[in-house]
Amino acid sequence: MNTHFIAIGGAAMHNLALALYNKGYKVTGSDDAIFEPSRSRLDKKGLLPIELGWFPEKITPEIDAIILGMHAKANNPELLKAKELGLKIYSYPEFLYEQSKNKTRVVIGGSHGKTTITSMILHVMHFHNKNVDYMVGAQLEGFDTMVHLTEDNDFIV
Repeated sequence: MNTHFIAIGGAAMHNLALALYNKGYKVTGSDDAIFEPSRSRLDKKGLLPIELGWFPEKITPEIDAIILGMHAKANNPELLKAKELGLKIYSYPEFLYEQSKNKTRVVIGGSHGKTTITSMILHVMHFHNKNVDYMVGAQLEGFDTMVHLTEDNDFIV
């Protein structure tokens, strides 16, 4: 699948980009500002945009999915081009749903402790050699990314 991230440099967005790259997807992206640790993590995988800014010429009919970051404005030139071409445009949560809709999903909610509980579940699953997909709101010790998506795992936290 060919994906393009509008605002690839965000904490959550760059982790989703890395997860899709690790899954074998073709990943491109743009942003007007990218800070650490997103910058070096994207660069390590060859996903760091060469130039900062918005480039509508990057948006072509060959793109299967546009993933739209929260700070992209309605008049973003890449977004306007994607709409003009009739490309499928997803928010981060919409795309995560598409990736997980055929899996058993466990969602941790509440005011406090979501990351802690999710971390505990993932560490227990890892200890028992149970492979699961996940999306966590913070970087966890022992995990390379905050997002892990596969075709094979039938369970996502």
